[in-house]
Amino acid sequence: MPILSEDGQTAIDDFLDRVVHDTYIPGVVALVTNRDGVIYAGAFGSRNVAQGVPMTVDSIFRIASMTKPITSAAVMMLVEEGDVGLDDPASNYLPGRLPVEVFETFDPTDNSFTSRPANGQMTVRHLLAHTSGLGYNLFNEILFPLLRSQRPPATQLNHPLLHDPGARWTYGESTRVLGYLVESVSGQGVDAFLAEHVFTPLGMNETGFSVVSENNDRLVTFHTLVENGLVEQPNPEGTVSVLVRGDGGLFSTARDYARFMRLILNGGLGDDGVRLLAADTVDLMAQNHIGDLRVELMPAPNPAMSRPFPLGAGADTFGLGFQITAEHDSATMRSPGSLSWAGINNTQFWIDPDAGIGAVLLMQYRPFYDDTAIETLQGFEALVYEHLQ
Repeated sequence: MPILSEDGQTAIDDFLDRVVHDTYIPGVVALVTNRDGVIYAGAFGSRNVAQGVPMTVDSIFRIASMTKPITSAAVMMLVEEGDVGLDDPASNYLPGRLPVEVFETFDPTDNSFTSRPANGQMTVRHLLAHTSGLGYNLFNEILFPLLRSQRPPATQLNHPLLHDPGARWTYGESTRVLGYLVESVSGQGVDAFLAEHVFTPLGMNETGFSVVSENNDRLVTFHTLVENGLVEQPNPEGTVSVLVRGDGGLFSTARDYARFMRLILNGGLGDDGVRLLAADTVDLMAQNHIGDLRVELMPAPNPAMSRPFPLGAGADTFGLGFQITAEHDSATMRSPGSLSWAGINNTQFWIDPDAGIGAVLLMQYRPFYDDTAIETLQGFEALVYEHLQ
């Protein structure tokens, strides 16, 4: 079973301590787990700068799109039960709620557009693999001006697809639709379904779509990078809740997310031996489901929110809920076949089945994927693999 050497743990401590002292990143939590449990955990800097509260490993983060792999796992539970078919049209479960047209032309001078009928139907597999044609306004040159011009701002579900289903890989609202699918099929809200079928069985007691008032002091404050540095946004008092969606919104801790990573590392088994997914299902999730397509670099029409991403674009493939590291990916140290994703508040994780580890790196600021965040991720990752025994 892999472990991190004592020298390696010290090296990671020193590196992340330098990050919070030498850069504008106010605080960070890092964790590495093997299949049995946590082999490294560290907290650095502050979780509340204004109040002088130090970061701790049990600090609660807004993990944003790190919600997506969890929702994808929930969908695969429904697939195992025979309630959902991977190659079924998604409209079978959400009739009348999904776009059936594709953008043909777009005029940015007045946000006018034309569309045509889509070639083929969007399937559940397309949604899991982000080849549905759905995008996000933050990461698309058409959707950003179009959706932001509407009051209230719309989602792409009210507009045509960016491309035919299965034609390209595009990061977008696919997992939000999967959340609606979970609700339609199960008869439960996606929050209730995840709590019953994922969080409670895995012991993820700090994960959900709200932070109760007694845990509010552990919630990390959010920062925005401006010209003169980071601006801290105070946390609301009392219970903090967000809109429940399948594609984002979860609050969690590093140790809680490690429980989910171990579920994948252990082929669908939780820490106490309870089986949530069949081993064959986990294997299926970790396979390439986009064929000859590749993960594409997402543009950043709003650089205050995000920079272009992800690492591995142009080389990596995508499974059912996870980006998959390619054989020739030189952007990271992880093994080919590793699984990963991230959240827009600069939260990152990867799962390396070959090495038998998973790792999570949690920060809480925007813009997403700025140089300092990526340098921190790559420095942490390099030290993990250098000192893995």
